[in-house]
Amino acid sequence: MVKVISTNTQSCIPDDLSLMILENNQGNSFHDDLIAVFPFLFWFLPLCPESASEMLRPTSLPLLLLICTVSVVNAGKVLVYPFDGSHWINMKVLIEELHTRGHEVTVVRPADSWYIKAESSYYKSITLNYSAGINEETLGLYVTKTLKMRREGASLWSRLKLEYDLVELFRQIHKHTVEMVGEMFENTQLMQILRDAKYDLVLTDPAGGGGVILAHRLGLPLVFNVRWTVQGEGHQAIAPSPLSYVPMAMSELTDQMTFFQRVKNILVFVLSQLRIKYLADPNYRPFVHRYFGDDVHYMELFQAADIWLMRNDFTFEFPRPTMPNVIYMSGFQCKPSKPLSKELEDFVQSSGEHGVIIMTLGTLVGNLPEDIVEDIAAAFAQLPQKVIWRHKGKRPSTLGNNTLLLDWLPQNDLLGHPKTKLFVAHGGTNGIQEAIYHGVPLVGLPLMFDQQDNFFRMKVKGVAKVLDIATVNKDNFLEALKEVLHQPSYREKMKTLSSLHRDQPMKPMDQAMFWIEFVMRHKGAKHLRTESYKMNAIQYHSIDVLAFLVTLVLLIVAVFTSAVKFLWRRLFCRSKVKKE
Repeated sequence: MVKVISTNTQSCIPDDLSLMILENNQGNSFHDDLIAVFPFLFWFLPLCPESASEMLRPTSLPLLLLICTVSVVNAGKVLVYPFDGSHWINMKVLIEELHTRGHEVTVVRPADSWYIKAESSYYKSITLNYSAGINEETLGLYVTKTLKMRREGASLWSRLKLEYDLVELFRQIHKHTVEMVGEMFENTQLMQILRDAKYDLVLTDPAGGGGVILAHRLGLPLVFNVRWTVQGEGHQAIAPSPLSYVPMAMSELTDQMTFFQRVKNILVFVLSQLRIKYLADPNYRPFVHRYFGDDVHYMELFQAADIWLMRNDFTFEFPRPTMPNVIYMSGFQCKPSKPLSKELEDFVQSSGEHGVIIMTLGTLVGNLPEDIVEDIAAAFAQLPQKVIWRHKGKRPSTLGNNTLLLDWLPQNDLLGHPKTKLFVAHGGTNGIQEAIYHGVPLVGLPLMFDQQDNFFRMKVKGVAKVLDIATVNKDNFLEALKEVLHQPSYREKMKTLSSLHRDQPMKPMDQAMFWIEFVMRHKGAKHLRTESYKMNAIQYHSIDVLAFLVTLVLLIVAVFTSAVKFLWRRLFCRSKVKKE
């Protein structure tokens, strides 16, 4: 049932030493290998080139020893249980950085994983002979149906049916997740291998519950790479979220709501709870009861995580309460742009003072319906700017000489280019964060999932113009492009947002690495974790205390009233008897 594939990067030392490290990898961590190899480095010095020998003179040995000692102290073993699809793109960035810092990473993946490769120079993999429950074809079919329905219009029943299909898709994903983890738990040999590996922590994306459950089964500290959990937006699971000023995800509301907007927010909350009852509860509740006891709710396992590395910050989110173990790392995947290829740089430079426009709609949408493509191409053709458009479909007949079509484009490098004036995007979190990082205003064509809500936030902040894919045409698309290009407020506000995002004491990636390594060093972060998740609703909202205090007040009032009545009667009766 289980297949383990180990891949390792080759070091710069001789083959026989590399072989020693590879053989050691089965039982020892990175720092054990380093300790074993360290004495041989001195044996190897005479064989080094002259320049390398000079670098390793005896006077430099204390420094080399110090460097190696630091590596030994900080190196650790991380078990990663990712969520497939576009979420893997974020997780892979963290994995690569962990590898760069000397940590040994092992990734758990299903056999039919869509994004997660079995072999990599950055991690070992444990491939389970089980289905993930999602693939590119299934999700692509849903995307196509959604675009067609929104474009052509459909009955209410058809729209509800499409929404039901999406909910059912995610329900099946969660079902496959618990079944796969159940197979792992029943495989005593695999579980013993995982225990013997002595991992320092589990890093997982709680959009699926597999990594959470596995971490608790192994008794390991737990770190989240999170925006969503199985129940919805991450903050809702861990932080106080008053509905009076904390808008629900997908509600397209701000933190300043009118009375009727607050009514809408509560209704969205109620609908989200009903969705949880259908999506998550039937899959995770019986599974957790089986393996952890009837008194354990599955969300307690999520809320017991040591660190929540949130993939956003308050340049994106509206102000809201948070918790000590919530660490914001928005834009951790962003980095300064690299030089473009000569062909691409020549095309960008040919734009002159007008600059370039970048357009890409993410990994799920290779091409749009033909009529939209024709309208977009015709609108681009009327601009003086050059356009670089990621498009895999048929070449539109209205394409202008100013537009370059590519199957793939270096998005981060193009957004960081000084000649980039505008970014046309679908509203994925990664693209929006890269636009914020580089200070490039947006035109939005949100398609599905959280994209509309993401762009709503950018629209409120004044850095984006958002169009409806159902009604977009040549004229309104061209008008939106010209508005963002020619109104200085869009670029100025985005530059302000970029400045706020960058003005931090630590880079987001360094922040993420610090807290992951903090959990390694201290075997968790319990001092930052609230125990409120162990309370029931009555205790959490102090309803029992309020009931007790109200009862006490009523009792005091009753006793006081009875005493007054008693005294009044005694005094009144005595005076009446005397008069008689």
